[in-house]
Order: sequence, then structure tokens, then C-alpha cells
Amino acid sequence: MALMILGLVLWAGAHLFKRLMPAQRAAMGTAGKGVVALVLGASVVAMVLGYRWADFVPVWSPPAVMVHVNNAAMLLAFWVYGSSAAKGAKAWPASTIRHPQLTAVKIWAVAHLLVNGDLASIILFGGMLAWAVAEVIVINRAEPGWAAPLHAGRATYIRLSVITVVIFAIVTAIHTWAGVWPFPS
Repeated sequence: MALMILGLVLWAGAHLFKRLMPAQRAAMGTAGKGVVALVLGASVVAMVLGYRWADFVPVWSPPAVMVHVNNAAMLLAFWVYGSSAAKGAKAWPASTIRHPQLTAVKIWAVAHLLVNGDLASIILFGGMLAWAVAEVIVINRAEPGWAAPLHAGRATYIRLSVITVVIFAIVTAIHTWAGVWPFPS
């Protein structure tokens, strides 16, 4: 579990570094992007391996219906994350909220907290939720002004719908390959 926690700390630290220590980040110049990318890659590996290797310590037993809630929330998370991807005009909710990608991480984290009642899951997904909340606060304090982008047209919504379903299928396949069946048994 220590490896997973180290991964969470590295993830949060690498993301918050630019905002909390702007002079130090600026001093690193362009090379700093590579260092941050390396730390982020290492943090993901540490979180995944640490989570997989953690002992199962039950804390609570989620009701079976939460699997449906989780899957619906994951579709929403993929949609929200993808809504910010278009250049210029954005699909809902990126056209109305400032941080759609961080909002998607929050939805993802809460969805996984609803279906995983073990200690490692609570630490991992709760930690990612805490990081996303902190990141929004830090960004909003550093850059208080924000103007909502234009609303996207129908073609963007159609494209986003297809991409959301495809990503959901890919993530489902990855979970299945990793030995986690993401649907009710």
C-alpha cells in the first residue's frame, strides 16, 4: 500500500508543482516538462502496482445496485472529460464549467468509491478525488478569471457520443483483461 500512496503523492505533487512553486518550475524551462512527464508516468505505475499488490482490507460492503450507478457515472465521466477536447466551441458541460477534465476525475473517483469498499480503494480513489478538488482550488486562486467558451454544434455532440461509447468499451475490456468484471454478476 505504501507504493500506491507514494504514487498518489507523486501524482499530486507533479500536478500541483507548477501552481504552488511557479518560480522553481519556470527555472526548469522546457526540460521541466520531461521531468514532470517522467514523474507522472512513475506515479501511475506506482499507483497501479501498489493497488494491485495491496492486501484486501474490507471496510464496507457496497450494495450490488452500485455497479449500475458506477457504470452510468463512468459514461458521464467519459462524456464530461471528452466535452473539453474540441478546439474552440465546447460540448456541454465544458461550455458551462471551467474544469471539465478535473470534474470527470471527481466523477470517476466517486463512482469507484461507490463500488469498492476496501481500504486500498478508499485511499486510491479518495486520494484522487482530494487531488482533483485541491487542483481546482489552486487553479482558481492562481487564475480567477474565466470566460465560458462557445457552445459546440450537433456534429461535436455526435462525435462525442461515439467516442464516449468506444472509450467505455475499451475501459471495460481493460478491466475484464485485468480480472475485474465491471458488470453485475
